[in-house]
Amino acid sequence: MRPFTLLTGRAAPLPGSDVPSGIGKTPVTRPLTLGPEGFESDEQADRRVHGGVEKAVHHYPRDHYATWRAELGDLPALLAPGGFGENISTAGLTEAEVAVGDIFRLGSALVQVSQGRQPCWKLNHRFGVPDMARRVQLTGRTGWYYRVLQPGTVAPDDRLELIDRPAPDWTLRRLWHALYVDRMNLAELEGMAALDVLAEGWRKYAIRRLESRRVEDWSKRLDGTA
Repeated sequence: MRPFTLLTGRAAPLPGSDVPSGIGKTPVTRPLTLGPEGFESDEQADRRVHGGVEKAVHHYPRDHYATWRAELGDLPALLAPGGFGENISTAGLTEAEVAVGDIFRLGSALVQVSQGRQPCWKLNHRFGVPDMARRVQLTGRTGWYYRVLQPGTVAPDDRLELIDRPAPDWTLRRLWHALYVDRMNLAELEGMAALDVLAEGWRKYAIRRLESRRVEDWSKRLDGTA
């Protein structure tokens, strides 16, 4: 069982921009209702690519913040949890230990790891670093999302408790490696395509690569040129 910081935020313009985003999160001090699409009082500005049942809750490891500060300096968004738009911040859990399909008790709710986080260009604005989204993707320090299996109430003094691991071999680090590094490893892609606890969108990436023998071009999503 691990303590966590619980964070939410409303949509607001990105720094130096009129583009709205819900990436800015701050700690809450009261219990919140967690439903199928996320926490009360939490917002996502662009619902085409953020939020939804497979991205109801975003978890980002506090462990990565020190590494980012060592690489980028003490940027304002790196001084406290919430810089990456996370709802849950913990120490001692990273993509190397957490597997897709892992089920956690979160307050009175049950959540399940559905996929890793796919960085987009809004991180560039958030941090004032032109290639921040690419850095997140290339390092694998992405964080992850949960789907909600059982709605409930979550309080800041609750604990995150691992309940079940239906696919322990499929860590988020392994998924990241298959998606972004060893991108045409057919055996890994076949495994991803058959992984029923993985979000459908990520399974489709694997299926399309197997069928087309081609890798997607992520540049527009990372640079904001779409």
